[in-house]
Amino acid sequence: MSILVLGGTGTVGGAVVRELLDRGEPGIRVLTRSADKASDLPQGVEAAVADLTDPTTFDGVFEGTERMFLLNPVSMTELHEGLSALAEARRVGMRKIVYMSVQNPEAGVHIPHFASKIAMERALRASHIPFVILQPNNFYQNDFWFRDAMLQYGVYPQPIGEPGISRVDVRDIAVAAASALGTSDFDGRAIPLVGPDVLTGEACARSWSEALGRELHYGGNDLAAWEMQNRQYLPAWMAYDLRLMYAMFHEGGFRGTASDLAATREILGQEPRSFDAFTRECAGMWGEAGG
Repeated sequence: MSILVLGGTGTVGGAVVRELLDRGEPGIRVLTRSADKASDLPQGVEAAVADLTDPTTFDGVFEGTERMFLLNPVSMTELHEGLSALAEARRVGMRKIVYMSVQNPEAGVHIPHFASKIAMERALRASHIPFVILQPNNFYQNDFWFRDAMLQYGVYPQPIGEPGISRVDVRDIAVAAASALGTSDFDGRAIPLVGPDVLTGEACARSWSEALGRELHYGGNDLAAWEMQNRQYLPAWMAYDLRLMYAMFHEGGFRGTASDLAATREILGQEPRSFDAFTRECAGMWGEAGG
């Protein structure tokens, strides 16, 4: 049975594609907006160049696929794109959808990209298509955006706050997605994906300091300053959206429960990766491993 991966050229979707290939899944098709990115897909993966905001590009994209990994990146059209993909999945008789949402989305009903995921979860449950909803916490790999800040300026800038969040490795999300696509054992469930540790902003800075062998300082919790600075790199709407998310982290944290961690272990079939292991691995790849 062929699999359609949406978001398959991004950080999470790319990891899902690699995991599916490692498992020998046949007939993997990736939907991407970019013909350039399509040319960089791994051997054996079919590209479908289309734009979910433009239905004139849908022809042939969904036909012939029976399972779908549905990931819609944070955008002002996130919900529209997700609903369009769901409508096409229903049209072609898709047999399974694995949707990537976010951990405990109801906690962030006031946050635009959380609210989009709440609506998508509701639509998916009403679709009569077998589904699994994956609900990951903040990704370890988000820190790749901060490599220059850490290596050049000695600052860890992600304003995670002090109550703590249960971050997760993207590779564990990929394992969960491939498992959900490959078996009916998890059908009809929403499964939180969390890491083994509760991490504060200061704790993330310490882990990176130890891995890199140099002292890093946490950039702090001034979200107004963070939003203004990040408008240089992000659209204003996105900086605002993310500021709302970080404010939620500051107010009450975004921690997984013991049952969340048990559910993560269940779908992975193993312990989730730790943040310290991730930072050490990155430091080694970057040639910055501490003594």
